Amino acid sequence: MDIYTTVFEIIDMRSFSNLWYWIGLAVAWSTASHWVMGVPYDLVHRAARQEGQAQEDLEAIVRVNCNRMLSISERSGIALMVVASAILSSLITLGFWYGVEFAQAILLLMLPMVFVAFLSVRTAAAIHREGLTGKPLRDRLGRHRLTIQVIGMFSIFVTATWGMFHNLSYGVLR
Repeated sequence: MDIYTTVFEIIDMRSFSNLWYWIGLAVAWSTASHWVMGVPYDLVHRAARQEGQAQEDLEAIVRVNCNRMLSISERSGIALMVVASAILSSLITLGFWYGVEFAQAILLLMLPMVFVAFLSVRTAAAIHREGLTGKPLRDRLGRHRLTIQVIGMFSIFVTATWGMFHNLSYGVLR
């Protein structure tokens, strides 16, 4: 038995019929909606309940993460867009032109996360520009989280629909 056979038995490349892919998809979206702008969302709830030190902690973490996101987007934004575009274009070509299931699965996971990253940078810029603190900051983070959750629900629906179509069209066992 060679190494490639062993690896491909452990990591099943038929993504849409693989339980690990669906677990990974669920974990990715759960993490994306919990860590809003790099801040755990329970910290936003704690700041709303307790205010005081909890609100100061929230504002400090949000300020640090906003500055970090804006700094990265200013210094490397164009390069990141070029690399992301090249990767997404490659995945689209491999997945839908050549029919590589693994590329389709990665694309359906990665493409919506690019939108989430774009919205996070946009929200960071708005928070920084408006100097949000207190309740307006918590409200803005709440709206951002809701947007991420809507994108996640739509993404999971599209991925599940495409996965079912793929499995029914091509069969689970080839």
